[in-house]
Amino acid sequence: MTSTPVRRMLRSPFVLITVAVLTWFIVAFLVWPNANLLVETFFPDGQYSNRAVEKLLSSERAMRSLANSFLLAVALSVTTNVVGVFIVLVTQYFRIRGARILWCGYATTFIYGGIVLAAGYKFIYGEDGIVTGLLLWLVPGLDPGWFTGFWAVLFTMTFATTTNHMLFLSSSLVAVDHQTIEAARNMGAGNWTILRRIVLPMLRPMLFAVTILSFLTGLGALSAPQVLGGREFQTIAPMILTFAGSPTSRDLAALLAIVLGVATIVMLVVMSRVERGGTYFSLSKVSTRIQKQPIIHRGANLTVHVIAYALFGVYVLPVVLIVLYSFVDSTTIQTAGLSLDKMTLDNYVRVLGEGSSLRPFVVSVAYSAAAAAIAVGGLLFVARILSKYRNWLTAALEYLLHIPWILPAAMIALGLIMSYDHPSALVGNVVLTGTTVILLIAFVIVKIPFTLRLLKAAFSSVNSTLEEAATLMGARSLYTFRRILLPAVLPPAAAVFALNFNSLLDDYDTAVFLAHPLFQPLGLVIKANTEGSVSLDARANTFVYAVLLMVITGLTMYLVYGRAARRRPRRSAASGPPSGLPSGALDGGAPAASTTGTVGGVPAATAPVGDAGAHGTVVR
Repeated sequence: MTSTPVRRMLRSPFVLITVAVLTWFIVAFLVWPNANLLVETFFPDGQYSNRAVEKLLSSERAMRSLANSFLLAVALSVTTNVVGVFIVLVTQYFRIRGARILWCGYATTFIYGGIVLAAGYKFIYGEDGIVTGLLLWLVPGLDPGWFTGFWAVLFTMTFATTTNHMLFLSSSLVAVDHQTIEAARNMGAGNWTILRRIVLPMLRPMLFAVTILSFLTGLGALSAPQVLGGREFQTIAPMILTFAGSPTSRDLAALLAIVLGVATIVMLVVMSRVERGGTYFSLSKVSTRIQKQPIIHRGANLTVHVIAYALFGVYVLPVVLIVLYSFVDSTTIQTAGLSLDKMTLDNYVRVLGEGSSLRPFVVSVAYSAAAAAIAVGGLLFVARILSKYRNWLTAALEYLLHIPWILPAAMIALGLIMSYDHPSALVGNVVLTGTTVILLIAFVIVKIPFTLRLLKAAFSSVNSTLEEAATLMGARSLYTFRRILLPAVLPPAAAVFALNFNSLLDDYDTAVFLAHPLFQPLGLVIKANTEGSVSLDARANTFVYAVLLMVITGLTMYLVYGRAARRRPRRSAASGPPSGLPSGALDGGAPAASTTGTVGGVPAATAPVGDAGAHGTVVR
């Protein structure tokens, strides 16, 4: 693509207005809040001060939360890769009986995650859970609160974030050339040698990517430590939330958010350089689709089958029990009992029929729909400009629009709170903190990078001769956009809207900082219902909320991925995204042969997977 001078680009009124509005948005909501956070932390009275740093170093709770966050991040990077690689191999590489059933079980984290998953694990494995009740019957001396602390958080987040592997590592594995494996086998290599020396090295780029995601997920974990960590294990994000609630400790919360943001950026930079330093190609004249490999050793085969089905039980048990408990009465839930004669639709009637129970669901739907519509609608114009014109201005705008990808949600939220808790000229001298609008703005912000990336790929896939023909016939830019380009990108835009809507429904990480007290979204209500002081009906409502969210998520995934895939001829998963999304949409428009790349300086595979319609990173 040839470079277009900025002056020539800005001659179009359409481009000029779009760039002006975009510049205001970037300055007001992406740059200034985060810059102001630094100013308020280190220059509270207009002069440099180390007060926040001194408070951090002298706070035992804060320092312990820092250590806990890095411990969780490192541990999660290891455990998620071990489990994730294993489930991908048993469903895609080895010849395992019932592999399709196993895949369905492992894929349950596609339809629920975040605060819903954490709450579900607590209800099942917590003090009053059915699993704990069974363990107490088997081991009478067992502590009922056994499922709390570091190991409970690590266990939950490990099985929640393997969605990254199911999405990305599976596609990379399918792209491995089977002829390479056959050549190694003909030279006398065994299964373990082929796996260790050929297959896994070719998956290394994607393993780097999912390792980054796992590390950053553990580093910024919020919902899982809050629900399952107990008093002994709290991480940075919960401490930020605690300190942000008091004006006297808000500077400490800001400093913790800055530390979290810096650690995120450093991790991305380090892993990107490591990733670029290797060569991970296997080329052949004719690529052959990989075939499943048998495990010849009987003992090894039996062991792999046992582990695979044990993990299947771990994945499926919470989903099954959540669905079953959604039909039983509150008393049965309290006693951790389960009986078919206690199952009714009363819980669903109460949630869908009573205004107080339905209100959180309606609030979440309204916020999610509005944020998804604003993000997609606004970025349609922006993505068009960025895909058509290449110059220093569009490059700078694209880099700035990726700020939400390299900063944690806690830092973004705290920056908005501290920047707009007083009248500001940037937003018309109105106060945003404490209003219903600020959460909507935050939802739009966190969806910008993912939405921009996919929409830009959609515009890149449109045949350029259509626009050229319209221009030769005298059509103006806006008319061409409305009558030719928009219909062409509308299907992927609708898919992005659905994915954004789906991922925001149960959001907790952002809402817990910015939600209005009178308009509490579903994530906050579910978190509140995990506390021991809530009513029995509130706990029953949580199971109903979880099932409704699973149904909506499953339907969304089917409409975006499944229906389009069924209309398409059977092909390799590596040849493109498994949906109606444009080719290259999930890798920033990179060629299909490229495993990774960069968009706006951000590694292509480091997008939050929760943004891709799954819940790979949502248990934060």
